[in-house]
Amino acid sequence: MARGKLFIIEAGDGSGKETQTRLLAERLVRDGHRVVPVAFPDYASDSSALVRMYLRGDFGAHAADVNAYAASTFFAVDRYASYRTKWGRDYEAGAVVLADRYTTSNMVHQAVKISDAAQRDAYLDWLYDLEFNKMGLPVPDAVFFLDMEPAAAQRLIAARAEKSGAAPDIHERDADYLARTHDAYVLLAERYGWVRIPSSTDGVPDPVEEIHARLYRAAGTFLSLRRE
Repeated sequence: MARGKLFIIEAGDGSGKETQTRLLAERLVRDGHRVVPVAFPDYASDSSALVRMYLRGDFGAHAADVNAYAASTFFAVDRYASYRTKWGRDYEAGAVVLADRYTTSNMVHQAVKISDAAQRDAYLDWLYDLEFNKMGLPVPDAVFFLDMEPAAAQRLIAARAEKSGAAPDIHERDADYLARTHDAYVLLAERYGWVRIPSSTDGVPDPVEEIHARLYRAAGTFLSLRRE
């Protein structure tokens, strides 16, 4: 049986990745596809222990307190454990694996810590080799980038924090970091050929249904979908 597809939903913090991943998964199931949704970090797994410590601020109150290589290994191990224990067999058996974040998140969130362009490129090459070659994780078939302006994402982060009572993590509470991360997303999306999905207008998030429609149409270029 042929391998399935690995689709990644990427965006800056607070941009609605979880919602859009869920809506696309539900739509693809209605279209007759076998879909396995996954999310990273895998907070329910023991493999995310170091990720949780990092995001909580145990290693430093700011993202830059942990260098890109060290932080990336925390996330890489979590992805490897998830692949080997939760979705690898489904992917090999032909399922559509729909991931909220992946290696592509590290490419962005950790690369912004490196100001020198040559050193940043070296890091990106190292990360690609670590996860896809040495660890053997599958390369995505498509990466869909929800391009939401930082001001719009901050609105969603604030609303979510007010609703849940949970404090934003060290990435979410750093406005400058959010802005630099968005710039990095735009640059890397162009570099790696990620599919851009416009998700905000003049600093205001676009309606969830409109973003979903754009995402679904984009996914249709990689799958045979029933149009509704």
